[in-house]
Amino acid sequence: MPITSPRLPRRPWTAAGAALALALSLFAAVPASGSDLASGCQVDYTVNEWTGGYTAEVRLTNTGPDLDSWRLTWTYDDDRQVTSAWGATVTQDGHAVTAVNAAWNGALASGGTVDFGVQGTGRTGGSVPTDFALNDVSCGGDGTSPPTTPPTTPPPTTPPSAECGDAAVCEDFENQTGPAPAGDWQFTAPDCQGTGTAAVDTEIAHSGTRSLRLDGRAGYCNHAFVASTADLSSVGPVLHVRMWVRHTTPLPAAHVTFVSMPDSSQDGKALRIGGQNGALQWNRETDDATLPAQSPVGVGLSRPLPTDSWQCLRFAVDTSAPGLDTWLDDEQVPGLHADGVPTQDIDAQWLSRTTPPRPTALRLGWESYGTGDDTLWFDDVVVGSAPVGC
Repeated sequence: MPITSPRLPRRPWTAAGAALALALSLFAAVPASGSDLASGCQVDYTVNEWTGGYTAEVRLTNTGPDLDSWRLTWTYDDDRQVTSAWGATVTQDGHAVTAVNAAWNGALASGGTVDFGVQGTGRTGGSVPTDFALNDVSCGGDGTSPPTTPPTTPPPTTPPSAECGDAAVCEDFENQTGPAPAGDWQFTAPDCQGTGTAAVDTEIAHSGTRSLRLDGRAGYCNHAFVASTADLSSVGPVLHVRMWVRHTTPLPAAHVTFVSMPDSSQDGKALRIGGQNGALQWNRETDDATLPAQSPVGVGLSRPLPTDSWQCLRFAVDTSAPGLDTWLDDEQVPGLHADGVPTQDIDAQWLSRTTPPRPTALRLGWESYGTGDDTLWFDDVVVGSAPVGC
């Protein structure tokens, strides 16, 4: 079956399609009746909708006194139902929704902001909520305010442990204390070892002070990976992976891999994502099938992996049907989408094998089949049965 996992945007939506992005800014100065109440608040609510579901990113600004904890409430005017959340604990009773701070973001100074998000279902696509209240004090507003301009800088990075829930892997590498990966992450060279190396980097990180660094080297069968010890064989039915990756050298024309997942449906051979012809691609080790097809049209529907900056890479692997999907910075990559219906230049070759994949582990690193040195960093890695956005 095709993967129907929604995208979880962390920035304004630009792709054409059914997505609808709206922002609402509300403000009111309301006298506080106690130290635990806010005298004013501003809420920016940005929603992405599709048939049958939605995600909403919420930015709360406290314009009152300092708070030790916060609780934001609002109501939906239709059949929307919250099914999951990140950055807050969110519950729903009828149409009423309540979001309570996580353990790590309860303190909210005057003028401070906090970001969280929700995902849910809904058939009718109602209006943007207008009755936000912070700690039982209304934020005010009548819904007629013009949309706010989205922030030009990304919101503060959410620590993975606060957004992962019961994910099988939730790693920011902050618990790595030595210069080499240890504990839940072990160096490995799956088929043959060359001159590539792995280290814990304390100078470059997406969040916190540490990341995983791989110095990959060119040359046939030059493998250098760091593997998670987590068993992924029961994650699913759709296995979702989110990671932040940074690298220094553009993807080469030759085939390379930087994510490798042993696949029990291939008797342990790997399901791999990397690059070829300068663009991102999936590769299946058993038959060397690629997604997209390595034709000019297929490669044109993929994307390069930008260098010298952190990129959010997400993918979803359906373990009940031969389908998968891929997002780069929460934008779906058309050439890296296998929906179960063979399409020339995209997934016709990939879908020639009908056995669904069953990844059992995650390896991050570098595998060269000819040319191409690269230095890569990985951080804020999440693997689970539910999507985690950028």
